[in-house]
Amino acid sequence: MLMLVVWIAVAVLSLVVLGVLAHGLLGAFQRLGRELEAAEREVRPFLEQAQATAARAAALQAGGHGAGGQEVGRRTADAG
Repeated sequence: MLMLVVWIAVAVLSLVVLGVLAHGLLGAFQRLGRELEAAEREVRPFLEQAQATAARAAALQAGGHGAGGQEVGRRTADAG
C-alpha cells in the first residue's frame, strides 16, 4: 500500500515538473518570437535600402558604361 502511494506521488511530481518545463519552454518561444519581430522591424529599413542599392547597381550594369563609368573617370581625373 505504501509503495502505491509513493508511485502516485512520483507520478504527480513528474507531471508537475513536466508542466513547469513546458510552461517555461512555451514562454521562451513566445519571447523569441517577439524578439525576432522587433529585430525585423529594426532591420527592415536597412534591408530596403540595400535592395534599392542592389537594384540601382544592376540597372547601371545593365545599362552598359553609363554614368558609372563616367563617374569613375571623373574621380580618376580629379585625383591625378
